[in-house]
Amino acid sequence: MRLKFLTNTMLVVTAPTLQGREIKQYLGLVSGEAILGANIFKDFFAGIRDIVGGRSAAYEDELRKAKDLAIQEMCEEAQQMGANAVIAVDLDYETISTAHGGGMLMVTASGTAVVID
Repeated sequence: MRLKFLTNTMLVVTAPTLQGREIKQYLGLVSGEAILGANIFKDFFAGIRDIVGGRSAAYEDELRKAKDLAIQEMCEEAQQMGANAVIAVDLDYETISTAHGGGMLMVTASGTAVVID
């Protein structure tokens, strides 16, 4: 599956190349991370959803927010390097359990910053 995001000035794709565009310069690895806590009520209602079935809209919203934040942070790093695109983007999702039994959601976005024509 290939994803393509277009921010204000940054083209972001999961593909290792850009069809029809020439990569002029490879600038290096860039990444962005986002860790969001899910509050106790969301955890409680997600647990009920797990028992009775269905989707957990609360967790889906948190994952979407974390993904957007991680991609935004990655793009800002690429832009500081002088890039106008990020290729070969990989998104990783993890859950982190806290000592109090709660959960946190972590999303990491990484890719290669490039300059395209």
